[in-house]
Amino acid sequence: MTQKHNIILQPSGSRGQVEAGQSIRSAARDLGVEIESICAENATCGKCMVLIEEGRFEKYDINSKRENVSPVSNEEAAYFARRPALLKSKGWEVGYVRLSCQCKIQGDVLINVPEESQGNKQIVRKSASNRPIEIKPSVRKYLVTMSPPNLERPIADWERLAKGLETSMQLVHGVDAKIPRWFDLSIDYQCLRTLSSTLREAKWNVTVSVWQDKEVISVQPGYHEESYGAAVDIGSTTVALYLCNLRTGEMLAAESEMNPQIVYGEDVMSRIQYTIEYPDGLEKLHKAIISTLNKLLKQAADTANIKTHEILEMVLVGNSTMHHILLNLHPKDLGLAPFVPAIHKSMDIKARELGIHINASGNIHVLPTIASFVGADTSAMIVAEEPHKQDENWLLIDVGTNAELILGNRKRLVCTSTPTGPALEGAHVEYGMRAAPGAMERISIDEITLEPKYKVIGVDGWNTDHAEFKGQVKGICGSAIIDGVAELFRVGIVDSRGKFRKELESKRIRKGESGWEYVIAWAEETSIGRDIPMTQQDVRQIQLAKAALFTAARTLLKRFGLQDPDKVILAGGFGSFIDKEKAMLIGLIPDCVLDNVYAVGNSAGDGARIALLNVEKRKEIEEVSRKVERFELPTDPEFQNQFMLATSFPHMSEPFPHIAHLIPNRVPDPMAKNFMK
Repeated sequence: MTQKHNIILQPSGSRGQVEAGQSIRSAARDLGVEIESICAENATCGKCMVLIEEGRFEKYDINSKRENVSPVSNEEAAYFARRPALLKSKGWEVGYVRLSCQCKIQGDVLINVPEESQGNKQIVRKSASNRPIEIKPSVRKYLVTMSPPNLERPIADWERLAKGLETSMQLVHGVDAKIPRWFDLSIDYQCLRTLSSTLREAKWNVTVSVWQDKEVISVQPGYHEESYGAAVDIGSTTVALYLCNLRTGEMLAAESEMNPQIVYGEDVMSRIQYTIEYPDGLEKLHKAIISTLNKLLKQAADTANIKTHEILEMVLVGNSTMHHILLNLHPKDLGLAPFVPAIHKSMDIKARELGIHINASGNIHVLPTIASFVGADTSAMIVAEEPHKQDENWLLIDVGTNAELILGNRKRLVCTSTPTGPALEGAHVEYGMRAAPGAMERISIDEITLEPKYKVIGVDGWNTDHAEFKGQVKGICGSAIIDGVAELFRVGIVDSRGKFRKELESKRIRKGESGWEYVIAWAEETSIGRDIPMTQQDVRQIQLAKAALFTAARTLLKRFGLQDPDKVILAGGFGSFIDKEKAMLIGLIPDCVLDNVYAVGNSAGDGARIALLNVEKRKEIEEVSRKVERFELPTDPEFQNQFMLATSFPHMSEPFPHIAHLIPNRVPDPMAKNFMK
C-alpha cells in the first residue's frame, strides 16, 4: 500500500491524508483548494508558490518540516535564481518557498498558500455598515501664511510656523476657544527634519496637519483640503481595513484578507503557545500582521488614488492576543493564570515605531482592552452599539474562534469571553472550510423525505433549482454547518444529545469510516470527487462550541439576575451570516423573542471607524471600558455542570419557548437532574 501523510493547507483550513509522492498542487486540488498555475505545471509561471511551515503544530498533532517534502528541483532552483528581488522583497528563502507543482509530499506538512497563489480567493465577510457618525477627527488641517525671515527678525522656522499656526487656529476655532498658545505646540521630529526645505519651497504658504490640536505631524506646500485615515479590525481569522476621508467621513476603500497568523494556529491559545515554544515565534507573528497591514494600506490607497504617506492616522482594534502581537508585546501571560495582559488603557504610537507604512509622523491609536480575553475589538463593539446608553438589557455576542460577550444597560455592564474553537468557522469539521466559492452556505432538510438541499457560494439559488450546481461543491462553511446541525436535529436524524438515529431509513444515513454520518452531497455533485457528509464527530464539535458560548451567556445573565436578555445582538463577520432561528434551535444563543435578535455585521470594524472619525468617542470608551465588570468563566464553580447541560440541543433543561414550535415532541432529558443543584 502507498504510504499516506497528513497535509494541512492554510488559510483555508482544509486538511486530509494524501499519498506520498503526490505534488502539493495536486493534493490541494483533491482537498478542494485551488492553487493558481498558467504554465501547465512546467515551473515557469511561478503562480503556484507556497510556503512550507516548520515546527510542532499541536492542534494537528504533526511535526512539519522542509525535509517532509522533496528536495528543491533543478527547475525550481532555476526559477528562483532568476528572481532574487522577489525573494528579498518577501523575506523568503528557497526551501521555505516552493513551487507547488514541483514539490512532492514525503511526510506530514503544513502548507501556507499565499494570497497571490490562491485560485479561489477567500471571501472575507467584514463589510462596513452604514452608520451616522459625527465627524470630529483628531487630525485637522490649517492654512498658514507667514512672512519670510530677515536680518531684523531671524526667528527660527518652527517658532515662526507655530506663531502663524496659532493665528490660523484662532481663525478656525475663534479667539476664545481653548487652543494651545504657540509655545505649547510641538512638532514631530520626522516632520521637523524636512520643515525648513518645505517652508522655502512653498514660499512660506503651507497647509499644516495638527494631531489633537497640539502636535504638528505634516507640513505641505500650498493648500490641501483633504486628510485621510484608516480603521482596522484585526480578527483571529480575518483582517479588515477601511480607508476614510477624515474631513467628510466618506469611506474611500475597504480591503480585507485572511489573517496570515492562521498558519501558526487557528485560535488565540495556539498562537500564544507558538510564541512560548519558539524563540522567534512572536517576531514571526508580529511581522506577519504588520506585512498584511502594509499590503492592505497599499491596496486601499491605490483604490482611492492617493499615496500611503498621505494617511495621517490609523485606529486599530483586535482581541487581546491580536492586540499584544500587533504591539510586539509577548502574550505568554495571557495564556497563564491569572491571565493578565500587559496593558488595558488605549495607546497612541508613531507609525514608524511599528513599521506601518503611512505618514512616518502619523499616529496609530489602539483602543483599550477590557479583560484578559476581552480586547480592543470588544471596546470597538461597545462604541458602535452603545449598550451603555440603553435602558433595556442587551446581550452583545461577537461570534468567532474566541467569543466575547457584553451584557447590560446604562447602569451596568458585565463581560466575559470563551473559546469556541474554529469549528463554527469550518475548521475541525471533516469537510469544513472557510467562506469561499464552492462552500455550502445554507442547508435545509425535508422532514418527510430526509432529502437535503443547499446553497453554494458563487452559484445562485438552491442546488435543486438548476443543473449548474453539478461539480460545484467543495465543502461546508460556518453558516451551513450551523444550518446542517440544526436541520439534523429538527427533522430527527440526530436526537437532543446529538446522536444519530440509526433506525431511520435513508440512503443518506450510513456508517462511514469515522462513525455514523449524513451525506449532504454525493460525489458527482462535488468538485472533489467525494461524498460530503456531516459526521457524528462534526456534530460533537458543534455541541462543544455552542455549549461554551451558551454557558458564557447564561453565566452573565445569572450574575445580572436575568433569565433572558431583552435583545441579542450578533456581531462579527460570521455572526452576520448565522440563521438566528437555527442558532437558537441548537442552543447557540439564549432564548429570546426572535424579532429582538439582530445581526449587526462587523461592529468591531464599525467601532474602529467611529473612533477614527470622532476623537471624543476614544475618551468615552476609555471611561466606559474601565467600568465594565469582568468575569472569568474558569472561576465559576458551576461552569462544568452548566456546560454539560448546554451540550444538548437546544439545552438539557431550559424550555426555549420561542423555538418550541420547531420541536413539538420534545421531552425532558432525565440526565438533567445529574447536573442541576
